Amino acid sequence: MNRLLSVLVMCVAMVASAQEAGGLTWTAPKEWEAQGERPMRAATYKLPAAKGDAEGGELAVFYFGQGQGGAVDANVKRWLGQFQTADGKPVDKAAKTKTEKLNGMPVTTVDVKGTYAGGGPMMGPSTPKPGYRLLGAIVEGPEGALFFKLTGPEKSVAASEKAFRKLLESVKKK
Repeated sequence: MNRLLSVLVMCVAMVASAQEAGGLTWTAPKEWEAQGERPMRAATYKLPAAKGDAEGGELAVFYFGQGQGGAVDANVKRWLGQFQTADGKPVDKAAKTKTEKLNGMPVTTVDVKGTYAGGGPMMGPSTPKPGYRLLGAIVEGPEGALFFKLTGPEKSVAASEKAFRKLLESVKKK
């Protein structure tokens, strides 16, 4: 019985810690499956595949510490650089970026579609993936920026767009 209780306490603690970083908390949708620990990530979620997609999306949440992780504009530029159009051109002009305040914090969002080339050996696919989409958000919290990067096939990401927005609206200071 004690062993079962210990396992239960550990599971609850893992779920709680997976939804907070950098002095901020958030609530992930129930249909998103929390994944195990990964290098450099505060949390990772597997999103369901939309009808017709072979795979779902993934939301990676990064927190590097106060004053770490680079400037917001540099990160937006890096994310856009991970995509190209079908004919191999930059996606900068087609991408949508927006800055707003959510729960009193500056938030910059990014929406880009195209061929996803990834973000390096630990952050993306080994081969380019056409028909992909990225929804990203950088929340500037009191202890540093929190980076939310949702990637996947366009239909699967579109199906999770409202849930992603709801997650962003749930981000609050601890």
